Amino acid sequence: MEHPVASAAHAAGHAVTLDDVRGAHKMLSGVARVTPVEGSRYLSGLVGGPVHLKCENLQRTGSFKIRGAYVRIAGLTQEERAAGVVAASAGNHAQGVALAASLLGVRSTVFMPVAAPLPKVAATRDYGAEVRLHGQVVDETLRAAQKYAEETGAVLIHPFDHPDVIAGQGTVGLEILEQCPEVRTIVVGIGGGGLAAGIALAVKSVRPDVRIVGVQAEGAASYPPSLAAGRPVALDSVATMADGIMVGRPGDVPFKIISDLVDEVLTVSEDDLSSALLLCLERAKLVVEPAGASPVAALLADPGAFTGPVVAVLSGGNVDPLLMQRLLRHGMAAAGRYLSLRLRLTDRPGALAALLGLLSEADANVLDVRHVRTDARLGLTEAEVELHLETKGPEHCEAVAAALRGAGYAIL
Repeated sequence: MEHPVASAAHAAGHAVTLDDVRGAHKMLSGVARVTPVEGSRYLSGLVGGPVHLKCENLQRTGSFKIRGAYVRIAGLTQEERAAGVVAASAGNHAQGVALAASLLGVRSTVFMPVAAPLPKVAATRDYGAEVRLHGQVVDETLRAAQKYAEETGAVLIHPFDHPDVIAGQGTVGLEILEQCPEVRTIVVGIGGGGLAAGIALAVKSVRPDVRIVGVQAEGAASYPPSLAAGRPVALDSVATMADGIMVGRPGDVPFKIISDLVDEVLTVSEDDLSSALLLCLERAKLVVEPAGASPVAALLADPGAFTGPVVAVLSGGNVDPLLMQRLLRHGMAAAGRYLSLRLRLTDRPGALAALLGLLSEADANVLDVRHVRTDARLGLTEAEVELHLETKGPEHCEAVAAALRGAGYAIL
């Protein structure tokens, strides 16, 4: 039964209703997977109550985007379908549109940045889209897609700023209520806002007592200033490893819903994101991209701020292997398990071997060594060594540094 909050939402003039989300849910039956909800013992212990992970990283195309893209394209008229669809994306939306269009027999063209990761470009082509590489950033790519739509009549499928897209993403919320009916808090990443808006509309319409918490990366946090201003505000610049939520301005349609129904929007640091990605991989055995790990980052940053049972939405798992390599190293450093340092030693035979022997005794695993002998900053008998070490945590890092200083090495 629809709760009075839903009626209030309708009165507030929201472009999406609970009935829209329920209709999308039926439409997606057999198309989108009902992704699992997995418990996390580690996060549960940290928060002090049950924590579950909604694994949209295991969705078709590797993210929730297939939901909204399919509902949007399925709602087109026959004339619109005949003209084809066009989209702009660096990855997840591109793949969602490509697969949805293929399933519905619609021609799709997807514009992607020139520097888009090769695996994402290949996947988008494999799902049936014609891929055109244009622009260095997504904003430039989007302008190219808009121009293409104007010139050809193709329908632009926006990644978040359309009622049908939001209704499709809202089906994640309906699944959460079915899979975890005792849920008290839902944590979800926010870029443009389509997923958070859909979940908030669906959940609050049925369970207004559930707290909805949105999460943004500090370097792309457009919602806090927008909510303070009461309207979407564009950021001057955005910079974050979480490309899936790296959006400079909230969408008009999701902004209205989020401002009314999302209880709080938090921000997380790049270190928080790296640590969360590493935790998902090690503890949950799940490959999650930085944007998908943002809810876990929020839990790690302030576990006492959440009341369980908590459901954290892992929105996607499409991460470039080269980026993953860098992220894991960054995550290990953020977790105190990776130590980088520079020190000077006397340039004589056996000096480097003695240093490495000391590190072995301290049980530090040497990952990389850079030995510099010729530099204007160095004395005639000095050499500089840059070390990258794998350690067992913050206390071990301190112990390794103390052992080096105790042996007479000056850490720079």
